[in-house]
This record gives sequence, C-alpha cells and structure tokens, in this order.
Amino acid sequence: MTAIIAHRGLHVVERENTLGAFRAAVALGVDGIELDVRRTADGTLVVQHDPVVDDLVIGETSFAELPTHVATLDQALDACAGVQVNVEIKNSRHVNEPTYDETGQLARDVVSLIYDKNWSSSVIISCFDVVTCATIRSFDERLPLAWLLDWQLDVPAALTQAHVLGFNAVNPYVGCWNQTTAELAHDLGLDVNVWTVNDRPTMERMVELGVNAIITDDPALGLNVVAHKRPGA
Repeated sequence: MTAIIAHRGLHVVERENTLGAFRAAVALGVDGIELDVRRTADGTLVVQHDPVVDDLVIGETSFAELPTHVATLDQALDACAGVQVNVEIKNSRHVNEPTYDETGQLARDVVSLIYDKNWSSSVIISCFDVVTCATIRSFDERLPLAWLLDWQLDVPAALTQAHVLGFNAVNPYVGCWNQTTAELAHDLGLDVNVWTVNDRPTMERMVELGVNAIITDDPALGLNVVAHKRPGA
C-alpha cells in the first residue's frame, strides 16, 4: 500500500519543519514525515529547509543564535515518534546554497545521530546531491538511502545509477514519473517516493503506478485517496 508522507510536517496548521508541525502530522495518522537537515557553525544538526533564516546563514551561525522555532534533529525525531522519517540532508552545489560540505562530515553526523537514537529502522535518508548519497553508502550499507531526483535529470539513467551505487530508493519529482520509469524502477528493485503531490487525480495515478510513498503538502487528502484506492474499498 502506498504510504503518505507529510512534507515538512503538517504545515497547514503549524510552521513547516517545526516540532508542532511534526506532532500534528503524527496525530493526523500519516505514515511518515519528511524533514530537512542542516548543520550550524557549531556543529548542531537543525531542521530547516532554507539555508537562511531571519537573515542568518545557518551554516555560519551557532545554534544559540538561531530563532527559537528552529528545532534540532534530535528534538524532531522525538516529535516524530511512531512514524517513518525521511531525513533530507540539505547539501548541494547550488547558487542558492552558501555552504557545501565536501568532507562528508555532515552526512556522517546525521548517520551517527540516527544510530545513537536507535532510529535506524524508522528512517530513510535522502539528498539531491548524489555525491553525498554515495558517501553515505560508502561507510554504511544498512540505512535506507534515496537519491532525490529533480526534473532536470535523465530519469532512466539516474535509476540505473542509483541501482549501481547501491541506493535503496529514488525520490523523483512527480512530473517525471510515468509507466515507463515505474517499470524500470521495479526491474531494478528500487523503491519510489514521489514529491510533491497535492491533488487527488495525480495521487490516484501515483497509487496506480505502485509508488511506495507520496510526499505531500496535503497529507489529509493523501490518506483519503489511499483509503479509497484500497482493494475492496
């Protein structure tokens, strides 16, 4: 059955990527929560999508200097207890990203925290940066790992690359997903978690294509769609 993952928590009622949004999503009954992780200047892993918050560059600011609504990854996992968490590591060579970790230490820190908190059976790590994904797989063969695919990639080629690199899954942009790519992913043994799907017809089509999970800003709608697409429903 297709799982429903709340994108950045239930941010229709709470600020996205906050403890309140995560707790609200759990209370709604989602299967999982997607959140974004960055590292502060003093090495704290925090949950925030954008590299800048209140004019502060997270990678150049200590945790104590950040706004109080910015949670640590440690706190976020506690708030997500009972569901799977897609931990997206925000590390990419992009014009909008002021910092990039070339050492692999950010990835190692995330993985270490996951093991320290005994969350290894309830997370999947993802990143747009294939080097970061490959780095994780080079030192850890167990954690579920997904390569986030944007719309500019050659998706069939990316699926083959993900398979060769030993990733468990891909998280493709929904507009790039179709019957052909679904069949290839199945043949390669890759799980598929599509993003970001917010309307009923597209959700229904993704369920019919057999995706493993739908990442959505409207998890209540997603739960309704999945419930009505179940056999015999």
